[in-house]
Amino acid sequence: MDQLLQDHTPRVPPRIKTPQTQEITQQSSQDDHQPGLPAPGALQSAPQTTLSSLDGDSDDYEEVDASYVSVGQGNPLEREMSLQVPVVAAKGRYSSLCSDDEILDDDESSVWEEPGLNSLQSSIYLPNIGRLASPPKEDSSQAPAVIRKGWLDKNPPQGVLYYQRRWVKLDVDYLRYFDNDKQVYSKGIISTASVTNVTSVGELKFEVITSNRTFIFKAESEAERNEWVTVLQDCTRGRQRRSIISPSLPLTPHFKGYLELKGLRSKLFTVVATDKVFLYKTMEDYRIGVGITSIDMNVGNVKVTDRRSFDLTTPYRIFSFIAESEQLKDQWVDAMRDSIGEALSNSEVADRIWAEPSNSSCADCGAPKPEWAAINLCVVVCKRCAGEHRGLGPSISKVRSLKMDRKVWTEELIQVFLLLGNERVNSFWAANIPPSEALSPSSCSDDRRRFITNKYRHGKYRKYHPLYGNQKELNNALCINVQCSDVLETLSLIFCGADVNCSTGMASCPSPLSLANTHSQRLQAELLSHNQNTELPCSEVDAGMEEVHFSAPTCVYHNGFLFKTGSMARAITERKAREEFSRRWCTLNDGTFSYYESDKNSNPNGVLKAPEIVCLAVDAHEKHGYDHTFELYSESERLYLFGTDDPNSHKEWVKSIAKSFIPAKAEPILRLAFERIGRLKCKDGLNLQTSKVGWFALVGSTLHAYLENSQGEEIHLRKLNELSIQQDNEVLVLVERGRTLYIEGERKLDFAGWCAAIQTAAGSGGDTLSQQQLTDTDIPVIVHSCIDYITQCGLTSEGIYRKSGVNSRVAALCERFRQDARSLRLREGEHQVDDVSNTLKRFFRELEEGLFTSEDGGTWLTTAAIQDASMKISQYQVLLNKLPRVNRATLRALINHLYCVQRFSELNQMNLHNLAIVFGPTLFQTDGKDYTAGRAIEDLIQFYTLIFQVDEQQLKKQLEEITAIIQVREKLNTKFPSTEPGGHFICTVYLEEKKDTAEQHVKIPASMTSAELTCEILDRRNIVVKDKEYWNCWEVIDKEEIERPLHYQERVLPILHSFGTDSHLLIKKHVAMEAMMVYLASKVDPSKHGIMKFREERSILGLGLSSGSFHDRYFILNSSSLRMYKEVRSNRPERDWPVRNLRIYLGVKKKLRPPTCWGLTVVYESKKQEKPERQQWYLCCDTQPEMREWYATFMSIQNDGDVWPQDGLQPSRASRVLPDTRHGNVSLIPLRGSENEMRNSVAAFSQDPLALFRDVR
Repeated sequence: MDQLLQDHTPRVPPRIKTPQTQEITQQSSQDDHQPGLPAPGALQSAPQTTLSSLDGDSDDYEEVDASYVSVGQGNPLEREMSLQVPVVAAKGRYSSLCSDDEILDDDESSVWEEPGLNSLQSSIYLPNIGRLASPPKEDSSQAPAVIRKGWLDKNPPQGVLYYQRRWVKLDVDYLRYFDNDKQVYSKGIISTASVTNVTSVGELKFEVITSNRTFIFKAESEAERNEWVTVLQDCTRGRQRRSIISPSLPLTPHFKGYLELKGLRSKLFTVVATDKVFLYKTMEDYRIGVGITSIDMNVGNVKVTDRRSFDLTTPYRIFSFIAESEQLKDQWVDAMRDSIGEALSNSEVADRIWAEPSNSSCADCGAPKPEWAAINLCVVVCKRCAGEHRGLGPSISKVRSLKMDRKVWTEELIQVFLLLGNERVNSFWAANIPPSEALSPSSCSDDRRRFITNKYRHGKYRKYHPLYGNQKELNNALCINVQCSDVLETLSLIFCGADVNCSTGMASCPSPLSLANTHSQRLQAELLSHNQNTELPCSEVDAGMEEVHFSAPTCVYHNGFLFKTGSMARAITERKAREEFSRRWCTLNDGTFSYYESDKNSNPNGVLKAPEIVCLAVDAHEKHGYDHTFELYSESERLYLFGTDDPNSHKEWVKSIAKSFIPAKAEPILRLAFERIGRLKCKDGLNLQTSKVGWFALVGSTLHAYLENSQGEEIHLRKLNELSIQQDNEVLVLVERGRTLYIEGERKLDFAGWCAAIQTAAGSGGDTLSQQQLTDTDIPVIVHSCIDYITQCGLTSEGIYRKSGVNSRVAALCERFRQDARSLRLREGEHQVDDVSNTLKRFFRELEEGLFTSEDGGTWLTTAAIQDASMKISQYQVLLNKLPRVNRATLRALINHLYCVQRFSELNQMNLHNLAIVFGPTLFQTDGKDYTAGRAIEDLIQFYTLIFQVDEQQLKKQLEEITAIIQVREKLNTKFPSTEPGGHFICTVYLEEKKDTAEQHVKIPASMTSAELTCEILDRRNIVVKDKEYWNCWEVIDKEEIERPLHYQERVLPILHSFGTDSHLLIKKHVAMEAMMVYLASKVDPSKHGIMKFREERSILGLGLSSGSFHDRYFILNSSSLRMYKEVRSNRPERDWPVRNLRIYLGVKKKLRPPTCWGLTVVYESKKQEKPERQQWYLCCDTQPEMREWYATFMSIQNDGDVWPQDGLQPSRASRVLPDTRHGNVSLIPLRGSENEMRNSVAAFSQDPLALFRDVR
C-alpha cells in the first residue's frame, strides 16, 4: 500500500482476459491513435480511505475498445483511454471517469453519479456543488417512447470473467444503458440507425453490431433474450443511415465541436441538435453513432461564468464547460439557448397560424416561417423583426411567441389571426410603402428599426380611415362596428384614433368591449381586449421644436479620459499628430460637458453647455493621431477635437453627447450610425419667408431630417436633381423630385463642414453600382446619360460599341462622371459617339463586384449552357430577381438599349451576335477567350421581352419614337440637344381636333405635367386663356370611343408609355369643369352613392351576368373604394375596387349598345408587380348631370379634392424656366438644367417645328 501511495496510482487487480467473455470488435479501416497515460508522478497522492473503495467495482477496470487499436498492438498505454486526474481525499472515495466502452479520465466524482445512491460508477467529473435534487419520474412528454427496458448484463471492453449489471432502455432512436434504473444520464448510447445487425450468440447472450463495434448483452432467461433480439431487430430493420456524417442524430446538428468539461484534461465532442445536447468522446464516435449521453434541454439553463466558461444547469446535474476561445464560448451559449427555446416550444399554435398562407411570411420583411406575433397589431413577424417590435415597448407592440407563449393563444385569438392574416392586415398597415423603404429578409437592424418605427409608432404607411381626425365619428363607428363581424374595420378604426374605452351612452353596455360581448362577437372582443391600453400611432408632431431649446436630460451621465487638442476658430484641414493632443478628464452631467487637467482637479479647464453644441462630427478611422476622434462645434464658432484609441469609449462618448443636445422630438436620429449630427436652419418650397429649425443627421449618402412641426424624413443625396451652394450667403440648395430645400448656415464654421460632407455624400461613393449617383429609377446617372446620348445621336453609327474612342477623351469622361455625374451633360459636337460608348463599356468593366455580382456571376454563365429555352428563361428570371435593386434596374435599362440597337442593325451593323461579342466579356469581366459570356448576353437580348416581362405595346412605342428620331436626322441632318437623366420624348399633340393642320410636335421631359403641356400648346398658337375657360389636356382612345381629361398635375410621359396605336393627346376646353367645381363646392360629404347600370367586359367572368346587356346595381364611392351591391338593401358588396387604382373615361363604345348616352368606362389596374391585373367595365347614368356628378366625385377623391389650380392655368414658361439667379438676397447656382434651357428655345418651335433639334450647345 505504501508503494502504491508513493507511486500516486490506484491499486488495480490483475485483469483476466477470457475469449468467451471478451467484447467482439471489428477492425476499423484506419487505426485511431489515442493519448496515452501521463507519467504517474504527475498525479496527486490519495489516502487509503479513497483507495479502499475500489474493491468490487468492476467499472473502474474497463479498458479501451479493441476497435480503437490496431491488431497486434501490445502496448497497454496505447490501448488505455484513461486520462487520470487528481483524487481528492475529502470525498472519501474514488471513482474513475469512464463509460463501459472506454475510460475517459479519473477524478473525484461523476456527472452521471446520482446523489443518494450507492453506485460509484461515473463518466464525467462534477464537483459536489453541482449535485442537485434526485431526479423525478421521467417526463414522458419530452422523452421518446420507450419500446423496451429492463436489466441486462453487459460485458466490459477486453472482457473479464464477469458481466456488469446495466439498466437498458430502447427507444426508436437509441439503445441506452445506465448504472441503475434511477439515473437520468446514460453511461452510453448507441444509435439504432448505426446498428447493422442483432443476433443471438451463446447461452442467453446477444450481439448488437455496428459498423465497427460489437456490444454483447446477456439476459436472465432465454425468453427474455429472444424478446430483446426481436424488438431490436424490428426497431433497426430497414433503417438506413440518416447521414454518413451524423448517423447518431435524428436531426441536423445546429452546432458541434470540442468542449472541455471542468475537471477533465481531455475534451468531449459536443453536439447541439434541436432540443438536445449530445456528448461523445471523439468526433469518430459521433460519426459512427456511439456516444456517452444526451441532455434534454427542456429542463436546461445556460449561464456564463467566465471569459471562456459557462454552465449548463439541469435539475439533476451542472455541466461546467470550457470553450477554446471567448468567441466560441459566445457561439456555444447562443446555440444552447436556442436549443432550450426549441425544447420549450410547441408548434401546434404555429402550425395553425401558418395555415393562413399569408401568415407563413413575416408581415414586415417577408422572411419565411415567422415564429412571433404582435397580438395587438395582429401581425405575424420573424425573430429579427420581433426584436425591433420589443424596442417599441408593450404600449405599442405586444410581442408573443407562437411556440412558447402557449397560454396567451386562446382559440379566439388564433381565429383573429386566421381571419385577418398578414396580407389583409397589411392592406391597412402597409398600404403606402415606398419601394425604397420596404424591408427584405436580409435587411440590417437599422433599416428594420427605422421601418418598424415608421410603420407602427408613426403609422406612416397605414391606410387612413375616411373618418380620420373626427374623434366623435370614429368612436361612433367603432361602437357600431363591434356589433358585427368585420374585424379588419375595427382594427382600422382603432389605429386611426378611435377610443377603445369610449362611452357608448348605454348603461347596460358602457364600452365597445361590453357591446361586442353582448352581441356574441368573440373575435371583436378579443381584439379590443388586447388594445385597451395601446398607444396609438402619431404621424404628426404636436408642437414645434423650440429654437432656443431645452435643458438636457438629467439621465445623461458619462465620464472618462479623452485626448484633446486646443480649440480652434477654423476648420481642421491637416492631420493632427498624437503629440498635439493632451490627456484630459472629461465629464458629461446634467447637460454640461466639462474637461479637467486630471481626475483629481475640481475646477474644469473648459465647459460646454448642451444648448451651445450645434454639431457633432465623427471623424473617419485614423484620420488623426488617435484612431477614433470626434469634433464638437459650438454656438460661439469654436471647434473642439477629442480622440481616443478605445473604440468602445469613443462610441459611448459620441452617443452620450449626442443624446445630451438632441431634443426628444428628433430622438430617432440618435439610433442611427451617423457621421455628422446637429442643428441647422432651413426653408422649403412651401414657405420661403421664414426659416425653420431642423435637426439633421448624415448617414452614408442619406440625410435624415427632423424639421419643425413635421415628422422625420430622408433625403437620398445621390438621387438629388440639383445640388448647389452659395458661399457668400451660406445657403445650400437641395433639389429633389417635387421639392426644394434651402439649408442656411447660421455659423460659418459648422456650415462649411456640413456643405463639404453633403457634397461628398452626394457624389459617387465608390466603384459599386449602389454607390453611384442614381436617377429616380435607380439607374446610375452615367449609364442613363450614355444610353440616352447614344439613342439620340449614335444608333445609326456603323460599328457602334465595336469601334474604339480616343483613350484620353474616354479617361477624361470617366473621371468627370466619377467626380459628379449629375453635372456632366453630353453634347453632340462636344462629345463623340465612340468616346461615349467606350466610356459606358469601361464603366461596366471596371465595376467592383460586376453588374451580375461576383457571387452569382458564374451561375449566369452556367445558365447560358441550358438547352431548353423555357427552362433557361425561367432560370434567368430567378437570377434577375436575386440581383440587388440597382443592379436589376441597370441591367434592365442596358438590355433594353442593346435590344433597340440590334433592331436597327441594318444601319449600324451591330446585330445580336456582334453586341454579345462586345458586351459579354465587358459585363462579366472575363478575358473573352470563349463565347460563354457572349452567349449569356445574347440570350438576354434575344429573350428580352420574356425575361424582363416587357409590355409589348410600350416597347413598340419606344421603337417608333426612335425611328422618328432617325428619320428626322436623316432628312434634315440635324443635331440633337444634350441629354440628361429623366429622358425626353417627342410626341404629336393636337389642338381641339385631330387633323393635320392642328398637330404640334412637342418634346416631353419626364417631369412635364398636363397643365404645362396645355400652356405650351396655347403659347405656340398665341391663344390667350380667358376667365372661366378651362383648357385641358385629354387622353383620347379612338378604338374604345372614350376620352379622359388629365389632372393638371398628372405627368404626361407615363401616359405616352401606356399609349396604344389608336390613342393620342388632345388640347381642348373642359366645358363641364365649372359645373363640376360648383357641385363639389356644395358637397358636405365627399362620398357618393346611387344606382347605375353596369356591364362587364366580355372576357371578364364572375357575376354570372349576360355579357350583352346592362344591369342595375347600387354603388357606394368613398375615399378608399368603389363598392357595388346587387341592390340597395344588400349587406355584402359583390365587388370592391380600390379607388386609387381606377382610371375613369368618359363615354362607352357604341357597339355595346349602352342604354343611355351618359356612360363611363372604368379601367382597374392592380399595383402588384408579381401579378398585374387589368379589368374593364362600363357604367351608364340616366342623365348628364348625374354622370357629371359621379365623374367629379371620382376626380375629387383621387386627387384629394384638388381638381383644378386655385389660380387657374398658369403659362408654362413661368413654371418651367430657370429661377432668377437671385432669390431675395440669396444667389442660387443650379448644377443641371437642360430641361429648363430647352424650354427657353420652345418659343421658336411654333414657327419652325424642327427648331428644337437645332439647339446645339
